[in-house]
Amino acid sequence: MPVEHLAVEPVVAEPDTPAVRVAELLRNEGVGSVIVEEAGRPVGVVTDRDVAMAVADHGDVSALDASDIMTADPVTIEGDAEAVELPKTMAETHARRIPVVEDGKLIGVATLDDVVATAGEELGDIAEVIEAQSPEYSP
Repeated sequence: MPVEHLAVEPVVAEPDTPAVRVAELLRNEGVGSVIVEEAGRPVGVVTDRDVAMAVADHGDVSALDASDIMTADPVTIEGDAEAVELPKTMAETHARRIPVVEDGKLIGVATLDDVVATAGEELGDIAEVIEAQSPEYSP
């Protein structure tokens, strides 16, 4: 299964979006990250943790923009990559949210939650096959 089938619509902001607005997006959209993009290409990721750290470091974040608090140059994965590559990439890069791209352009975001949900579904499917192919057991 390609990664693009796991990806969800990303919440996005521009680099000059005020940090307070990014925090509002996180809250209002109920997501853990906002992808910062320029010309359709991901240039950074702001997580709820990044916002919390900015508040701890600066107190008043009203003068900060997304570019000030984002993790720049995020790891990305191509949409046509096989889904099994996603957890490997997450483990290698310690990223829980990865922008999904097609020819460098943002098409979605894949999260650790997506990986876990998909793995659970696949394990359920495997269990059904095993159950269907196994003879009944009577002690």
